[in-house]
Amino acid sequence: MMMRKILLLLLALLPAVTFAQGFQVNVAGQKQIGMGHTGTGLVQDGASIFFNPGAVVLLPDNSVQAGVSPLVFKSAFNPSGSNDVYDSKSKVATPFSGYAVFGPKASWWKVGLGVYIPYGGLVNWGNNWAGKYALESLNLKAIYFQPTVSVRLNKNFSIGGGFVYNRGSVDLTRAIPLANSSGADGQAELKGSGNGYGWNAGLFIKTDVGLSIGLDYRSKVNTTINNGDALFQVPASVQANFPQPNTFKAGLPLPSTTTLGLGYTYKQWLFAVDVNFVKWDVYKALAFDYTSNTVALQDTYSPRNYKNAFSYRVGAQYSLPTNWAFRAGGGYIMKAAQDGYVTPEVPDADRYYLTGGLGYKATKNFDIDLSFEYERLMSRTQTNIESQLSGTYKTNVYIPGISLTYHW
Repeated sequence: MMMRKILLLLLALLPAVTFAQGFQVNVAGQKQIGMGHTGTGLVQDGASIFFNPGAVVLLPDNSVQAGVSPLVFKSAFNPSGSNDVYDSKSKVATPFSGYAVFGPKASWWKVGLGVYIPYGGLVNWGNNWAGKYALESLNLKAIYFQPTVSVRLNKNFSIGGGFVYNRGSVDLTRAIPLANSSGADGQAELKGSGNGYGWNAGLFIKTDVGLSIGLDYRSKVNTTINNGDALFQVPASVQANFPQPNTFKAGLPLPSTTTLGLGYTYKQWLFAVDVNFVKWDVYKALAFDYTSNTVALQDTYSPRNYKNAFSYRVGAQYSLPTNWAFRAGGGYIMKAAQDGYVTPEVPDADRYYLTGGLGYKATKNFDIDLSFEYERLMSRTQTNIESQLSGTYKTNVYIPGISLTYHW
């Protein structure tokens, strides 16, 4: 029974890393980040492929652009009843985005391709902290590829949509409470990759009084990991309970997202507001099918019961005639993980963020955009129902970014 509990705690959390609000990175464009992640009700650049495909046809130029937003995740954990504090080690994730837009100028149609990372995470707590049996390290990526078509129906109304292909990967390590002859814990590594499919669609309304309205829907993307590797280093006396080689199959339903955005242009100013709704309740439970089972290692089913969550975003841009643009914004994000389901992979909590950005038109055809985001998660004390890890999480996130755009 003890062996089975160890394995359930060890394996039941793997897909959780993809579902928490904390790992919905959405750093899909530097102009939009600088304006508080607003963009659904705006026409700015190729990142509209992500924010609202209905606005793509209104872009004045064809373009290619590429950006990267290094993400620094700093989290601290204070175990309940202790004065100890454990800090996550410094790791830098590198979410990127790339877009290409093409079509006749002033035409009724344009096509595009977007490549971006809406979900991801990179964290390392080390192998000597209080939660080592829940997690030591995690490296997660979900890369979306989105070919897109956008059509203008009349001077005020346009629509667009695209097919989404996801390539997801995860690599997670944690300690096993089975010591060898030298006293070192056992180790487990769970890694795999899979494919998923979905779609993104949007509509855009442009008025004659400077107001624009956008609505975007990104569907749930069902991603399946087949033949993920479960690797174990354990004492010889218990190796029979950890059959090697061993693989697993699991489904990862990345949730749908609906966003309503407003934009307003006044002289050299641009203002925007977005309201974002993520349907996290698709994440009801985790189910794992292992190729090799033992008395201790059985297929698992573990409830998670996440809840739907909103985020609220505002932003502004001021443009100078000297090719410079200044941006600022911020927002508030509601937690998705309910009490009892917070993990060191995803120390989810209500949070606020502040952003800033700078744009420079270096030449007639070449733009440089910079952004920076600071995100503060509210302190949250939790006891996880699976691992019984209990304590208080405090987390900050820092995200600088740069993108380059060539347009013609």
